[in-house]
Amino acid sequence: MMEPKELALALAKALDDKRGRDIKVLETGHLTTLADYFVICTATSTTQVRALTEVCEEAAKQLGEPPHHIEGHRGGTWTLLDFSSVVVHVFMEEARQFYDLERLWADAAPVDLTGVLTGD
Repeated sequence: MMEPKELALALAKALDDKRGRDIKVLETGHLTTLADYFVICTATSTTQVRALTEVCEEAAKQLGEPPHHIEGHRGGTWTLLDFSSVVVHVFMEEARQFYDLERLWADAAPVDLTGVLTGD
């Protein structure tokens, strides 16, 4: 089993490789029992929401960490992938602004993604 931070960084990289935008990783373990890390990403279309969701699923499965739960597939403007210790949120811009997780989890420590992300 992977360390939660390793999984979060691997998923952030997978999102980046598929041109996800404004990728953030927040360390939330000291604030909630929901997850140790949140990975947040913006997609430019509902098609990209699906593509980013699929790339996360595939990357995690290759690492031996299939998702426990996925929500939001049908609507297309956001998807949540729950890997227990890591939760990935893929949003269209409007949905990301509406849910504003960065503000909601403002006490979470941002993880430095230098050397992990190439895009943006």
